[in-house]
Amino acid sequence: MLCRLGQKLIGRPLKTVRNLSATDHLFCDANSGNEISEKDFNPKKALLVRKVTRYEYEKLYLKPDLNEEDLKAYVKSKGSDYDALVQRHDEYFRSLDEIQEAFVRKGTEFRLIHRYDYDRSLVDWADVIFTAGGDGTFLMAASKVGGRSRPVVGINTDPLRSEGFLCLPKHFSKNISAVLEKLSNGEFKWFWRQRIRLTMYGCHAGDMPIDLYSQQMLFPEYRFWEHVKENEQVNNRRIDGAQDNLSRRVLPVLALNEVFIGECLSARVSFYELSVDGRSQLKQKSSGITICSGTGSTSWFFNISNITKATAREILRITEKYRGCSDAKLQDDEILEKVVNEYNGALLFGPSELKMAYSVRDPLTTGVFQVAEPRGFCNRLWIKSRMWDAYAVIDGSVSYKFNDGAILELDMHEEDALRCVKLL
Repeated sequence: MLCRLGQKLIGRPLKTVRNLSATDHLFCDANSGNEISEKDFNPKKALLVRKVTRYEYEKLYLKPDLNEEDLKAYVKSKGSDYDALVQRHDEYFRSLDEIQEAFVRKGTEFRLIHRYDYDRSLVDWADVIFTAGGDGTFLMAASKVGGRSRPVVGINTDPLRSEGFLCLPKHFSKNISAVLEKLSNGEFKWFWRQRIRLTMYGCHAGDMPIDLYSQQMLFPEYRFWEHVKENEQVNNRRIDGAQDNLSRRVLPVLALNEVFIGECLSARVSFYELSVDGRSQLKQKSSGITICSGTGSTSWFFNISNITKATAREILRITEKYRGCSDAKLQDDEILEKVVNEYNGALLFGPSELKMAYSVRDPLTTGVFQVAEPRGFCNRLWIKSRMWDAYAVIDGSVSYKFNDGAILELDMHEEDALRCVKLL
């Protein structure tokens, strides 16, 4: 049924789908060794994952008992623009209509689902997952796709306000029929985005994840308080070595962009032990540590680590004292641009590369604590918490408690890569 609130269309009917089966899908499991080429890919069933608009959240989840006029007054009392919320909500659902109509014209069986109803059983049903939104919606959808079997295709529904780096190019936002034709005709190339696997040891290995999305919309300052249930199995077993007698679990969420580890309160120092690629464990204090994939190297990691022309000028000015760097070069924007681009360019690496990058934020350097390499690349990272209210946050969406004694191992595996498409 259509769900209307006043004159505002809040929901859309889900299309009829036949009985679901865990084995009824186009792709075989990644471990089976079977692969499908671009020309043989012809998706019959598509899952369309949508976001929840701010207006929808306010009306349906936050203040369901308010009528439209009272809701308008409430939104305005918070300093928000009610009319803009409604406009963007309506624009978003018009985009959803266009996507659904393209599926109908193509004859593709599909199901529209929002983030709160999205789970792995739906992923198992679909041949391909489409996301309608921006990068946040893409990251959320990708987090439930295990292995390399099903492709995730992002559609940027607001190309004027959102870059949508993980989505298809913006000119496809209003031409979904062309997207479906290219997919069915093999006019695309597969490419892979490597993801970070997290293995938790110790007291928090069996904890439930915390969904930050709804909490951030409710109470930005208290977003870590409430827990959300996840349907998953917890595999506890004993292991050899330094982590003997500790519970172990591979977390059910893979990081496509990055993982942040640190104290919940940003003003509090994060204390932990760190080992990179099996080297000696070092005690560090900082504002936390960020670990990213090649996909995430253009995002938070880059913004933490990059330098500006002003910084380059200051470094070269100091160099002038010792190496005779002329003042003319310090004023040459072209030279400074080259220095900045070369330095910053070295921070980036491809999404298909099987490696990670890490950056220690605001490292504390004293006689006791030293951070010799606050930034670098690695294949494996081991971190042990010495914190009291810390979390490991995955792609800014899901977090796990990570307090004193808990251990995380982060690495990459080919079988965890996310299948994506590049249209020709």
